[in-house]
Amino acid sequence: MAAHTQKNGKPTKPGGKESQPLIIAKTPAEEQRLKLERLMRNPDKLAPIPDRPKEWNPRAPPEFVRDVMGSSAGAGSGEFHVYRHLRRREYQRQDFLDTMSAKCNKDVDYLDKVEQNKLESDERTAKKRKKREKQKQKKLMAKKAKQDAKQKGEDESSASSEEGEEEKEEEREADDDAEVPSFIMGKK
Repeated sequence: MAAHTQKNGKPTKPGGKESQPLIIAKTPAEEQRLKLERLMRNPDKLAPIPDRPKEWNPRAPPEFVRDVMGSSAGAGSGEFHVYRHLRRREYQRQDFLDTMSAKCNKDVDYLDKVEQNKLESDERTAKKRKKREKQKQKKLMAKKAKQDAKQKGEDESSASSEEGEEEKEEEREADDDAEVPSFIMGKK
C-alpha cells in the first residue's frame, strides 16, 4: 500500500486534496481547533448537532419465565453467574423505578410551589390595587369637598382672586403628585 504524500514529503489524507496535509491533534484543544477549522472551510454547510441522548431504560422483565430456578435445583457453581446477572438486572430495574418516581414527585412539588407563588403574588397585587383605589377615592372626595367649600365661599362672599389661583395651583400640584412615580430609575 502506497503512502499518500505531497511533493514536500508530508503525509496527506488518502483520497483528499494534496494541499491539505494530515494533521494529528496532540491535545484536546488542538482537536477542537481542527474541528472548527474544518467547519469554517464551508460556512454555508450546516453543522452536525447531535440529538439529545435518550434516557436509559432497563430491559423489561420477561412476561413468562420458562426455567424457574428452585431453591436447590441447579444450585451448582455454574448457575451462580446466571443468578447473579438476574439479580443485578432486577436491582437496576428497581433503582430506575425509584429514581423515576422521585423525579415525578419533585416535578409535582415544583408545579405546586409555582402555583402557590402565583396565588400569593396575585393576593399581594390585589391588596395593593385595593389600597390604590382607596387612596384615589380619598383624593376625589377631598377635591369635591374643596369645590363645595369654594362654591359656598363664593356664594357667601367673593373671595379674592389670589386665593382662587392658589387653590388651583394646589389642585394642580395634587394632581401632579399623583402622577409622580414612587421611584426614580438610576438614582440611589
